[in-house]
Amino acid sequence: MLITLKFRKGVKPKNVRFRLCLALCLVILLFQCQTIFGQQKVVVIDPGHGGKDSGAIGLNGIKENEVVLHIAMEMLRLNNELDKPLDIYLTRYSDTLISLSDRTKLAKALKADLFVSLHCNHSDNPNARGIEVYVAHRKTKYSDRSIWLGFQLQDGLKKKLRLESRGVKFKNFQVLRETVDYCSSVLLELGFLSNNDESEYYQNTASLKALALVIFRILFKKLNSYERIRD
Repeated sequence: MLITLKFRKGVKPKNVRFRLCLALCLVILLFQCQTIFGQQKVVVIDPGHGGKDSGAIGLNGIKENEVVLHIAMEMLRLNNELDKPLDIYLTRYSDTLISLSDRTKLAKALKADLFVSLHCNHSDNPNARGIEVYVAHRKTKYSDRSIWLGFQLQDGLKKKLRLESRGVKFKNFQVLRETVDYCSSVLLELGFLSNNDESEYYQNTASLKALALVIFRILFKKLNSYERIRD
């Protein structure tokens, strides 16, 4: 940041004290700007599937790609309403198919602090229900934070929305495998569209907004509680 001060010809600061006060104000301003931008966390929200890949198709034709995009867009809206928002990017903003590798490349290019992939589940067993949170199976310097965030998410969704929790699990999903070396990352399976109760729940706009609010609050709280890890 370059700040240039100009005085009208013939007008000079009255004394040294004035100049010292002015210099101090500039230092404080620069420090505040560096603090604000230095602490801003970068988050990549990945609404799964999209386009010709609808993902799971549940009862009454509800589609996974539409559900998760709705939740992601609501999270983005909540963030934009904050006085000091996070730096959030989506891997897709419409019903478009993006390759898995391009999703993870985006997170790497943005030097993301966190990558969150949103999905819905499906099972041949109509009684299967509940949320699952996955983290990468391989151990890296980001693993502990990913696991802890996973527990916070499943616990928060269970307590706030009374959704059944199936726990935090380890899996070699591509989006986790390709982000685990450079940021914390989790994949959320937000209920079973093949379950009658949960399928009905996700067809309610108010339910999707509630999910987005709970997830966003947890992410915001956790991201502001630790410093960035960088090489």
